Amino acid sequence: MLNEFKAFIARGNVMDLAVGVIIGGAFGGIVKSLVDDVIMPIVGAIFGGFDFSNYFIGLSSNVNAPTLAAARAQGAVLAYGSFITVLINFLILAWIIFLMVKGVNTLQKQVERQKKVAPEEAPPPPADVALLTEIRDLLAKRPTV
Repeated sequence: MLNEFKAFIARGNVMDLAVGVIIGGAFGGIVKSLVDDVIMPIVGAIFGGFDFSNYFIGLSSNVNAPTLAAARAQGAVLAYGSFITVLINFLILAWIIFLMVKGVNTLQKQVERQKKVAPEEAPPPPADVALLTEIRDLLAKRPTV
């Protein structure tokens, strides 16, 4: 069983997936910072200073706090502002991944076009090989006795 596990881990797909998950997690942090620290403050400045992070609806009569953190301490809340922020994070991340995949596909198409336009021709055989090939072909044409 240990050998099977080693074979499973050593497969390229597993390692590629692990690298993708780690880079994806780090990239998610970058996008979250971009949205929280750059985009949302600009959106807030343009639209009069609203901040999605504190948009919530209290689900009990005990909730009357002005901030989401304080409201969560008081009781159950529907934090739709956090959801909007996460949705914006997702859309930005999806857009960036789309652009990356599109770029890779474009590069692959260019490489394929170059292969089709200029296929590599085999160099001519050396003179002795060409001569032997010619002799073989002439012998093959001779009638057999």
